[in-house]
Amino acid sequence: MADTILRGMSSDGNIRIFAADTTQLVGTAQKMHATFPIATAALGRLLTAAAMMGSMLKGQEDTLTLQIRGDGPLGGVVAVGNAKAQVKGYVNNPKVILPDRVAGKLNVGGAVGAGTLCVIMDLGMKEPYIAQTQLVTGEIAEDLTAYYAESEQLPTAVALGVLVDTDGSVIKAGGFILQLMPGSGDDCAQRLERTIAALPPVTTMLSDGMSCEDMIFAVTQGFDVVIYNQPITPEYRCDCTRRRVEKALISIGRQELEDMINEQGSAELTCQFCDAAYDFSKQQLEALLKKAEN
Repeated sequence: MADTILRGMSSDGNIRIFAADTTQLVGTAQKMHATFPIATAALGRLLTAAAMMGSMLKGQEDTLTLQIRGDGPLGGVVAVGNAKAQVKGYVNNPKVILPDRVAGKLNVGGAVGAGTLCVIMDLGMKEPYIAQTQLVTGEIAEDLTAYYAESEQLPTAVALGVLVDTDGSVIKAGGFILQLMPGSGDDCAQRLERTIAALPPVTTMLSDGMSCEDMIFAVTQGFDVVIYNQPITPEYRCDCTRRRVEKALISIGRQELEDMINEQGSAELTCQFCDAAYDFSKQQLEALLKKAEN
């Protein structure tokens, strides 16, 4: 079954919800980066969030970047998404091993550690929107919930999950983002809190055969919710090209390029998002140096 993001809205306009199944997307990232289970879970959760948050963007050229900088062994996690729910990402240290937090529960919070969550939205303005909040648990879903409360003053519940098999492959991945619109009232919030608290984890719901539609109705049980008949197919997609890498080399400046030519003679640059390697001979670097000088 293809990955899916669905959006729902309550008939009174008080609730909006996004639910995602990102199993294939996260599986692609795991294979591409050869991540160990904890890194798979951390990166998969952030990619799932970026896919859902990206689908909220209005402009087709708008982009969203989520950066987690922690003092744990993972080092940091980055995910980038756009309005089509196309995402890419990486984790600094993909081969971290830690004891489980509790039996069967990967210690993502311990691997992330203390630090910050930075949300960057490029909405086509002169300057991007940048918000930074302190990590609450490092488990990512709770940290994003705190971001929405602090930076957007929007009551939000975020749930994210990645279930990893014993061989390191991804069994299930997905999540939901539930938001209360202005004027929704305390009673609405309390009812939803009780419902969400009683729900099983996202990966359990997906493993039990629940679809994104089923998940939306489970989270909003007791409310009249309409699901938009416009499913989005999220996917892992890196947009790196040799031309982009050339531009990056030119942008580092004349002196840096000269040092690279004199000290190394050639260069191999690897894309952090997809591990594609781009080789540049001495002659090619010298050609780029001429462009940098101009």
